[in-house]
Amino acid sequence: MGKTTIHCVRHAQGYHNLNEANHQIHDPDLTTLGEQQCATLSQTFPYHSKVTHLVASPLRRTLYTCLLSFPAEVQAGLKVAALPELQETSDLPCDTGSEPSVLAAEFASGKFAGSVDLELVKEGWNNKQGRWSPAGSAIEARARDARIWLRNLAQSTGGDADIAVVTHGGYLHYFTEDWEGNEKFTGTGWANTEFRSYEFLSATDEAASLVETRESRERRKGTEKPLSADEQRELKAAAEREWRDSGFQSGSGAENAKL
Repeated sequence: MGKTTIHCVRHAQGYHNLNEANHQIHDPDLTTLGEQQCATLSQTFPYHSKVTHLVASPLRRTLYTCLLSFPAEVQAGLKVAALPELQETSDLPCDTGSEPSVLAAEFASGKFAGSVDLELVKEGWNNKQGRWSPAGSAIEARARDARIWLRNLAQSTGGDADIAVVTHGGYLHYFTEDWEGNEKFTGTGWANTEFRSYEFLSATDEAASLVETRESRERRKGTEKPLSADEQRELKAAAEREWRDSGFQSGSGAENAKL
């Protein structure tokens, strides 16, 4: 397998981020500030010339963050692949995606017509049941499936790939299996439009686990040495307890409503 880098990005500010009442908005759009954050990221992201694929959660805020943050790539013909496994963790309206037909209509015309690939977005992807539920085990399973899908995507093109993945703050802790600093913001250690870069642990690892690059850790001033597996488990358990006590957890899953 060649060198594959996954550039993980948290979405820009959405209307649900403004206050708790807005958590009842179904699949909210980006705020004006959110759009400005995307414009800033488009100017500061240093790897535009290397990006080979664009992938995003099918929620509207993540799709638009990807489209607005990587305009050169979109203009060059790269489509944003909408991957349901990347959707946010909770079952609140703000974290529940739109029907496939609604998304298809929205991206069939206008500025971004034809720029989003919805082939993987099937009926039921947004029902928040079964594999899509807010249960911790379900989130972990689809995070693993998303990593495997991305690794297979890279391998299908020879393994040399730089993939930009736009998703959600709470979900990113499950996706990267890194819980360091998860209390920095409300329910996440990721700021809006923050990006971090990762490589796969190996080409055969069953979990397709990721390892953050040294350059990425230095850029965000993370701990010099990655945390141990035991330390990560302790942080994960503490974060889920905090989310549950704060009312952002339903059942056994992390319900990160403010993300």
